[in-house]
Amino acid sequence: MTRFAAACVQLNAGTEIEPNLQAAGTLIRQARDAGATLIATPENTGFIAHGREAVLQRALPEAEHPGLPFFAGLARETGATLLIGSLSIGLPGGKAANRSYLFAPSGEILARYDKIHMFDVRLEGGENYRESSTFRPGESSVIAETPWGLLGMTVCYDLRFPYLYRALAHAGAVMLSIPSSFTVPTGRAHWHVLMRSRAIETGCFVFAPAQVGTHKGSNRKTYGHSVVVAPWGEVLADAGGEKAGFVVAEIDLAKVAEARKMVPSLQHDRTYAAPVLHKTAMPKAAE
Repeated sequence: MTRFAAACVQLNAGTEIEPNLQAAGTLIRQARDAGATLIATPENTGFIAHGREAVLQRALPEAEHPGLPFFAGLARETGATLLIGSLSIGLPGGKAANRSYLFAPSGEILARYDKIHMFDVRLEGGENYRESSTFRPGESSVIAETPWGLLGMTVCYDLRFPYLYRALAHAGAVMLSIPSSFTVPTGRAHWHVLMRSRAIETGCFVFAPAQVGTHKGSNRKTYGHSVVVAPWGEVLADAGGEKAGFVVAEIDLAKVAEARKMVPSLQHDRTYAAPVLHKTAMPKAAE
């Protein structure tokens, strides 16, 4: 089976978990009614809150998190494969995991992935983020089986580390998930070009569901533009940057082999020595 419909759900999460679950559930059901059998939600599907204490207060352990039974039940109800972009999961030691989940139509958790790269940045305009103060970074890349092929799982800031995606493609991934909560400044500058680059470099389909808009209770603004990108770099669907909703795209996995045949760069990796600085004598400036 190489053809199916995939959906990216675009959310505007607030600070409280239960309303966010219900909003995600409504859009997941609508996407399933529109024909999607693989449905993905963004990073921070459970909540978006401002500040370390606010996040950790809501970051419940897996055994206590209401999102897990909720999405397991929703997978069984819809018969869809669900990629829940991420939930904040409480860990021993006072930090949390930014954890992505893949649910089978049976409700079984097929795979978990903890975001590896932490978003520690200082942007113009006063936006500062230090994800590493709240979250423990993951240590393992993850590839998961779906009914259609292998999916490489990543989250948001991972997008800027192309070696991760190349490793996933070499491990057999034909699809990549990049659920995100991109800021508006970085989204305007980099979102589309980076998503298309990851698809082109690997010859994979990219599914990138995103948060959008101003988030109630946190004053955070996210870029939106949930996209599905084909292996040759075409943007098959874009949810725009204005409101919550979803987009559906028809996926033909035969396009993976076509793209990789035309430009077989995954077969052309070579080992090479580390860069060496070559110093040359500079001519003296004229007096």
